Amino acid sequence: MALSNSEFVVERSWKINRSTPLRWVWSHARRNLWWIIGLFIGAFGNALFAAQVPVVTGQAFEAVKAGDKNGLWWAALLIVGGQFLRAFVQLLRNFSSEVIGQRLERDVRDELYTSLLGKSMAFHDSQPTGDVMARATNDVREMNLMLNPGVNLVVGSAMFLIMPLIASPHPQLLVVPILYLVFYGLLVWHYLRQLKPVTTAVRQSFGELNATLAEAIDGVETVKATAQEERERNRFRTAVSKWRNAFVAQGNVEAVFLPVLLLGLGQGLGFIHSLILFRNGLINVGDVVSFNGLLLLFGFPTFTAQFAYSQLSSGLAGGRRILELITTETELDENAQGYAEPMRGEIIFENVAFGYHSDVDAVQKVSFRIAPGQTVALVGQTGAGKTTLTKLLNRTYDTREGRILIDGVDVRDWNLAALRRQISIIEQDIFLFSRSIADNIGFGVPNATREQIIEAAKAAQAHDFIGRLADGYDTIIGERGVTLSGGQRQRLALARAFLTDPTILVLDDSTSAIDSATEDRIQQAIEQASQDRTTILITHRLSQIRWADLIIVIRKGTISAVGTHEDLMQQSEAYRAIFAKL
Repeated sequence: MALSNSEFVVERSWKINRSTPLRWVWSHARRNLWWIIGLFIGAFGNALFAAQVPVVTGQAFEAVKAGDKNGLWWAALLIVGGQFLRAFVQLLRNFSSEVIGQRLERDVRDELYTSLLGKSMAFHDSQPTGDVMARATNDVREMNLMLNPGVNLVVGSAMFLIMPLIASPHPQLLVVPILYLVFYGLLVWHYLRQLKPVTTAVRQSFGELNATLAEAIDGVETVKATAQEERERNRFRTAVSKWRNAFVAQGNVEAVFLPVLLLGLGQGLGFIHSLILFRNGLINVGDVVSFNGLLLLFGFPTFTAQFAYSQLSSGLAGGRRILELITTETELDENAQGYAEPMRGEIIFENVAFGYHSDVDAVQKVSFRIAPGQTVALVGQTGAGKTTLTKLLNRTYDTREGRILIDGVDVRDWNLAALRRQISIIEQDIFLFSRSIADNIGFGVPNATREQIIEAAKAAQAHDFIGRLADGYDTIIGERGVTLSGGQRQRLALARAFLTDPTILVLDDSTSAIDSATEDRIQQAIEQASQDRTTILITHRLSQIRWADLIIVIRKGTISAVGTHEDLMQQSEAYRAIFAKL
């Protein structure tokens, strides 16, 4: 089965070329063809009217020599009128580049966000959250700045560089501008080669800095509980120092910008050359003035290039980091054309083996069958592999060996969205969004009515505590539900699962943080909810274990025993040991 770069794909009306960062940027930017044309027209017009000033000034000198007052007035009017027109074309250049940059940032954010949502859990497990956030925010912003002001200034500079060639008053005066362009191109090429590694290091060290900060904030409770604030401060200082050193290294490269020296040499040689030609009678005073005025146009590309090319290199470095995330292969495939029928709920594991690391298996050669509508309890010591088995069910991870069948169809042959819509897994570590309680309960059913949400909350024994909150179902809860107790979070998760009405329901120790009285009521709700659906319980509660139709004992990643509570008490020493501890 062919793999894609994400579990699901959003179709776009344009083709994206991800072979290199530059081609990837161009595949996005070329959608704005008219704005690109506007950028070049504006840049050319700005440079043209800038070149008009020294050319007309030279003509004015000749008019003064000839005593032509009308010619002098016309020269003044041309300069004033040209500068008014220059303002309009410069606005066109800047506005066009701003539009292209903002649209590029928008499209790249959309592509990256879609890609991240589609990546497998194996991918997300290996990526520091802080670094991903740095790429999704700062690096994307750098790509915008690469277009504006980066490319904006580069294109504008290029137009200024060619003006002394186009507007030169005499062919022999082209020698110095041509030599300047040759050496300028070589020096910029060398400058970009030096910039590439240092700008990449800056972007990478910033990502590491962000990852360090995010990890400390996410684990701040553990940091405070173990009194490790000083240690974390030192780790953060180290990360900041690394980023600072990378930034200083970039500054050192930018400081040694040889085109500034070249500009002085070029203007000096040009002045000497024009005087020699004037002395030999080949050009007049006006030509000398015009030519040396045109040489001054090299100042804009020389001084702006130091910043513009640095911005260009930083943007491409950010683009490489973003493209690295997008193009990283995921092990899962959306399988849009796969099996998508309503489930009956039969589950078969055939010699399943899986490990989070390539050299260690969490489960090994596991085989069992669960009939449709059956309630099964998975029991075993912590770390035995119970939760891992359930994560293979909805393809959070894929098996390394063997296969899992649902209704006789390999889960890898199911349409991924159809598979996950019909399986609901409630874990002990419950994630709630920083949104309203109603939004959290209805997350899996976006079109759910308020009445349906309330009924689900009542079934999960959550309605009463929600009603006591100031804003009821509209109460905004903190990130990950930190403003709620563990029991309240679990009841909201149960309500969310009841609302989705799954064919297969997995409860992974989902009542561990609930008091006994509430558990009894939830137990009744779960018994009612499990009617006509396949239910898998991972629990240490005797009441739930004994209630199951079938009990599977997991020991060190393998199945130790299968049967009812009574059978296992007689036949399985491992089960009796677990039961005795309970």
